[in-house]
Amino acid sequence: MKQDGRKWLIVLFSFSLIVIFSGCQSKQTKSKNRTITVVLDWTPNTNHTGMYVAKQKDYYKKYHLNVKFIQPPKDGAEQLVASGKADFGISAQDTFAGAIARKNPLPITTIAGIIQHNTSGIMSRKADDITSPQKMMGKRYSTWDLPIEQATIKQVVNDDNGNYKKLKLIPNNITDEVAALKAKQTDDIWVFYGWAGQNAKVKNFPINYFSFRSLNKVFDYYTPTLISNNSFLKKNPQVAKDFMKATTKGYNYASKHPHQSADILMDQVPELKSNRKLIYASQAYLSKQYSLGPTQWGKISANRWNGFYTWLNQHNLVSVKLKKDQGFTNKYLPK
Repeated sequence: MKQDGRKWLIVLFSFSLIVIFSGCQSKQTKSKNRTITVVLDWTPNTNHTGMYVAKQKDYYKKYHLNVKFIQPPKDGAEQLVASGKADFGISAQDTFAGAIARKNPLPITTIAGIIQHNTSGIMSRKADDITSPQKMMGKRYSTWDLPIEQATIKQVVNDDNGNYKKLKLIPNNITDEVAALKAKQTDDIWVFYGWAGQNAKVKNFPINYFSFRSLNKVFDYYTPTLISNNSFLKKNPQVAKDFMKATTKGYNYASKHPHQSADILMDQVPELKSNRKLIYASQAYLSKQYSLGPTQWGKISANRWNGFYTWLNQHNLVSVKLKKDQGFTNKYLPK
């Protein structure tokens, strides 16, 4: 009996050690999970689908990353990332320029182009026959009153033998471009075709549209982009690379599976379901724009990046001249 008692004591002791060891392992596994904050540039939309796919399919979880998305403050995603309150953020090459072309540049770097080409341009009512920049003369253009925006419009209008001064500039406080054109609140407006252009199709509203990059290759800059904090990147290079591996996988999946990816986006952001037709249409369009190939998502061309920033320098649109290759890197993308 004494021997049996000793055996039971040994078994109980061994079992206790296993439980304690397992508990420690569990705690260690949990402690490895790192919360990553991504600040968006707007409300969640199809520009962001790849990240929502990566989250729902546990691509981030594979690298022990707990990714959360937050809305941008009034002063933009760039400021929040620079402050260290967000690890990554959504920006665009044009707005990003103002953040780094200054005496005290914000400590941020662009680490990926979410869409490979600029999908923005001018949209108008089909009946008005505004098929080129020159035909914008005498028409109401809704402007955000931003220097780079207005310089872009001036360039394309004047290059088309038009006169920028003959445009009628009105304030742009529009949230639904199709509704505004239909109500004749404006005649032409700067839009992103992956959203507003698809919305026009969904609503069967006839439009004319021309893209900026079709008019001048200098305007084929990167928008939107993914940015990060310089200090974060320096201290956590492997975390940044792991985040980008998972994000790349998410966008590659979205490129190949637009309908399923749209469903994932709406599952993650239920309020988008009220716009289901637009989400499907927008995703079908953008899935073809995310990358040049299945392994090339995010890569930034130095020639295109520098070409646009050279144009900003030449037109005195930045307070401090931008240097070659300033503000971007491809080194965190998967090889």
